[in-house]
Amino acid sequence: MIVLTRRIEASETVTGTVTLDVDSRIKSRLRVTLDDGREAGLMLERGHLLRGGELLADASGAHVVRVLAAPEAVSTVRCDDPHLLARAAYHLGNRHVPLQIEADLLRYQHDHVLDDMLRGLGLTVLAEQAPFEPEAGAYQSAPHSHSHSNDHPFVRLPAHS
Repeated sequence: MIVLTRRIEASETVTGTVTLDVDSRIKSRLRVTLDDGREAGLMLERGHLLRGGELLADASGAHVVRVLAAPEAVSTVRCDDPHLLARAAYHLGNRHVPLQIEADLLRYQHDHVLDDMLRGLGLTVLAEQAPFEPEAGAYQSAPHSHSHSNDHPFVRLPAHS
């Protein structure tokens, strides 16, 4: 079995592809079947969503696999009115819904209750099969440190007399 242990930026040779839905792409430890039928395991660092197009490699670099985002049941909202689209994003975010945000669309895993809520705002919602690439989240875009050193100065406010 191929064990994919690291993300790589580029490769001249891609030896396979794996098509995964978003629920599988959030897992760092997973047994998968490559699109050509070979068995592989993901043993990646935790806390990072795999994106369609990313490249994974084994320790030796002999196997390089491209991740493909699988089409899945999603709800897609398209709108030319940025204010209305922003309102929809606000209401979905308020419910902690993983959300794909593009210039003219919002997409989330299909949920008829959320669809009805957005229709109530005056939006058209299309249930479809499409790749789902949600926002990674504010805390996943950069490494996060829990350093407790005094590297960051602070300002002392004067005491009231």
